[in-house]
Amino acid sequence: MTRAEQLNASVRGPAGAPAVVFVHGFGCGQHMWRHVAPGLEREHRVVLLDLPGSGDAAEASYDPARHASLEGYRDDLAALLDELELSSVVLVGHSVASMIGVLLQIDRPDLVGRLVLVAPSARYVDADDYVGGHSETDIDELLDLMSRNHLGWQDPLAQMVAGSPESPAKGELEQAFCRTRPEFAAQFANVTFRGDNRADLPHVTAPALVLQSANDVIAPESAGQFVRDAIPDAEYRLIDTRGHAPHLTAPEQTLAAIREFLAVAADPA
Repeated sequence: MTRAEQLNASVRGPAGAPAVVFVHGFGCGQHMWRHVAPGLEREHRVVLLDLPGSGDAAEASYDPARHASLEGYRDDLAALLDELELSSVVLVGHSVASMIGVLLQIDRPDLVGRLVLVAPSARYVDADDYVGGHSETDIDELLDLMSRNHLGWQDPLAQMVAGSPESPAKGELEQAFCRTRPEFAAQFANVTFRGDNRADLPHVTAPALVLQSANDVIAPESAGQFVRDAIPDAEYRLIDTRGHAPHLTAPEQTLAAIREFLAVAADPA
């Protein structure tokens, strides 16, 4: 089975055009980009995929040892891009996938020419004067709930990501979370919410755009601003929406910001 088959990858758009690779966040899948990705297919080669353990990725693609750190996911993306013979791509990563993209750009700058970081957080837990938005107790309670109640954590987390219980995105997110195997979800959640990639950010050498939701309880403005300030010359756009998934709750604003970022890249003058 090829890497593309393992990760359920699809490639759309004109051959030879600049490539944009969309990578989803924790508990989600490539379908979460359906309101944004098609808007780039006319001028770009658009790549969608499911991370190991998520969406419709092959079950065999997930390895508990390999995916005990974000570097395992980084290496999966590198292998996929090498297999597809793509380089200098624009990598659009949501939430934890934004840090996977950061790690990939640092390790393989030939593969990633630009980064779009959607609702990023380099560390979710508060530390000294850093405000990640959550205490150690918050994360302990979430991970404990996931370990004790395989069917009880999806609703509260989906509500947090969607921004409100009335959001149309809540049901979709909860359904996506429920599709993830409990043991995969628990490990990925631990890697995600206990991670600390703050020291990696200054090593990014590609132009980067940070897209921050105006009201996000998962990754608050302080987290997005930290990412912006730590990555050299990063751009920052505040999306007027609630929740942790602006590509679901404000797709038109999100697409417009990405298109503007890519237009500047195509015509730096």
